Amino acid sequence: MIALDDRDLKILTVLQADGRMTKAALAERVNLSPTACWERLQRLERAGLITGYEARLNPQLLGGAAEVMMSVELDSHKAQDFRVFEDGIHNIPEVVDCWAVGGGIDYLLRIVTSDIKAYQTLVDEILSAELGVRRYYTYVVTKSIKHGPVPLARVESVLPRNPRRVG
Repeated sequence: MIALDDRDLKILTVLQADGRMTKAALAERVNLSPTACWERLQRLERAGLITGYEARLNPQLLGGAAEVMMSVELDSHKAQDFRVFEDGIHNIPEVVDCWAVGGGIDYLLRIVTSDIKAYQTLVDEILSAELGVRRYYTYVVTKSIKHGPVPLARVESVLPRNPRRVG
């Protein structure tokens, strides 16, 4: 884990709200010189804290696209079985998010297809691909209620701190 100070947290907070911000505007917002800000930004990217900059699209406004959450339970829980499933899912562009989760299921997927019929075709392909799926449940998204940034102020107490870092 990378040690963070208040300026690092401010950079992360500002970028979560507006990832399109110019480097100069970011430096101004966090009260750093552009060079110092750029160096910190590169360090945060290298450490893997910033994984990318992207636009969030609303699938419900894309002309009838279906957004579906799918929970998946695997047949077996050996390390190789998880790798097979995860490798297979990486090759399916309609699976836009996939999380390994604890509890009664193994994975939660967010899938976007052109419509429900295309989703069912995709499910048939996933099942035919022998990825080790024992059972799955489908939840059709009817409305997106909230999508937000990581609440850094709430998780700050568990982040490694470097309070003496300057500039």
